Amino acid sequence: MAGEIAPSPILQDALVILGAAGIVIPVFTRFRITPVIGFILIGIAVGPYGLGSLIFEQPWLEYITISDPESLEPFAEFGIILLLFTIGLELSFNRLWQLRRLVFGLGVAEVLIIGFSLAIVMAMMGQFWTGAIGLGFALAFSSTAIVLPISGTTSPVGRAALSMLLFEDIMIVPIIFLLGAMAPNAASSGWEGLAETLGIGVAVVAVMMVGGRFFLPRLFAQAARTKSPELFLAASMLVVIGASLATAAAGLSPIVGALVAGLLIAETEYHAEVEGIIEPFKGLALGVFLITVGMSVDLATVWDSLGMFAAAVVGVLAFKAVVTGILLRMMGAGRGTSVETGILMSSPSETTLIVLAAATSALLIQPGTAQFWQIVTAIGLTITPLLAKFGRIVARRIEPVPELPPEENGERRVVIIGAGRVGRLVAQMLDAHGKPYIAVDSDADLVQRAKARGMRAVFGDASRGASLDRLEMGEALAVVLTMDEPILAQRLVSKLRAEYPDLLIVARARDASHAAQLYRAGASHAVPETLESSLQLSEAVLVDIGVAMGPVIASIHEKRDEFRARIEHDGALDYRPKLRTSTINE
Repeated sequence: MAGEIAPSPILQDALVILGAAGIVIPVFTRFRITPVIGFILIGIAVGPYGLGSLIFEQPWLEYITISDPESLEPFAEFGIILLLFTIGLELSFNRLWQLRRLVFGLGVAEVLIIGFSLAIVMAMMGQFWTGAIGLGFALAFSSTAIVLPISGTTSPVGRAALSMLLFEDIMIVPIIFLLGAMAPNAASSGWEGLAETLGIGVAVVAVMMVGGRFFLPRLFAQAARTKSPELFLAASMLVVIGASLATAAAGLSPIVGALVAGLLIAETEYHAEVEGIIEPFKGLALGVFLITVGMSVDLATVWDSLGMFAAAVVGVLAFKAVVTGILLRMMGAGRGTSVETGILMSSPSETTLIVLAAATSALLIQPGTAQFWQIVTAIGLTITPLLAKFGRIVARRIEPVPELPPEENGERRVVIIGAGRVGRLVAQMLDAHGKPYIAVDSDADLVQRAKARGMRAVFGDASRGASLDRLEMGEALAVVLTMDEPILAQRLVSKLRAEYPDLLIVARARDASHAAQLYRAGASHAVPETLESSLQLSEAVLVDIGVAMGPVIASIHEKRDEFRARIEHDGALDYRPKLRTSTINE
């Protein structure tokens, strides 16, 4: 019929993906199960090896299956790019510098030892040595897209995983060049091409870092002045896509550009707003990636060779877990952290599929061998969330989490999140006034040092729901957030306010802008660290040079009121926040 509009296959696939997200996220969140498993299961169901294989018998299944799996690959890649971008937003150049020992110590050892060891095993099983190297290094990678959303980046497990994954992302390009240089028909200029690409890549990254420090604050300041969320989103997408294309054009992985862009924006005052506006797109794009992983699993093939696949999966997982755990112990990590991180990092990665494809195109491995290990990789990615759960259980048995001390005289206590310098000072002040407290920190070494100083502290990751339940937040007198992690503090404030509407939440803020963000998230009080230190310095110098104490105190209060008004304006608040906390009374 003239004028009839046929449904587009792309629109049908989009409908299936959005419908899957609408089902998976609420259902799995309701049962406190990571949606990662749900998306992978949806991919198995709607993929070409699931319901898609029955379309010829049941044509109506076309409307609930993915018609063109390959068309989803760009969106899946975009999800990984956005993930690395948000990781950069959570980091900073200072924090990345602090992780250098882990990145270039633990990360190097993990990739080289696991890669060469697996290569030796493959060679002993009959694989030619060039193909064995390709397989060994392909399986040495772990999944950035699945591991980091599970582990986070602030806990001991998260920091160790992040360090290894960052080095793995750096090694993608050299390994792919290495495989090309080992190809039977490779030209002798392969190594020269690698050196040229790395040189151009380093130059591009340097230009991005220098130019970004000058350009990005002005770009986002202009977007913020318009008060248009659409323009802010457009500016964010422009930065992440432009940076990814720049490094891709230089021959590096696009995720390197995304990470650098995130790090640059993390140094500006707009990082929290950018992360908030990117988060929904990242989650959906990662969901597409996980669906593509599920679609690559052929259950019939797995069932026909179940023993071989099971042996390969168990062998790779066990070996990687043991090696990673031993390396972490050698670098001083606790037993529980080593075991949990080793098990979490044991499965192969989405990058494994890229390296396998490169090795196949270089004629280093046969297509059948590549397909076998692709299925092993897909199985490993599918069970990664289960490995994370198993790792936590084993780690707690090896290194039990201490129980909370009983409350003194039945009094409600203050919960201090963070046992560092600021947390210890807050604890000392509470002790001085006879108020009970408990401090919690995800750094086991920091907890031990705090206990040695007489502080009542326990190990725990406050960003996890189970830890909050164990801390009995519902009965707490107040909670004090002392960590110098702006994004994490904002997330915790939002989470605590949503779950405990009447809880007194006092948060440390980096500056007045961060204080406004914390108030919007639900903080009862936010204390800007830079403001209070500046006021105390001013008070000390004025008194010591002879100005009377009364006028000095009056001027300090006046200046504090000025900043209070600015926070109200910046935060668009409908109430007057308090910059200085009052005495906590029962």
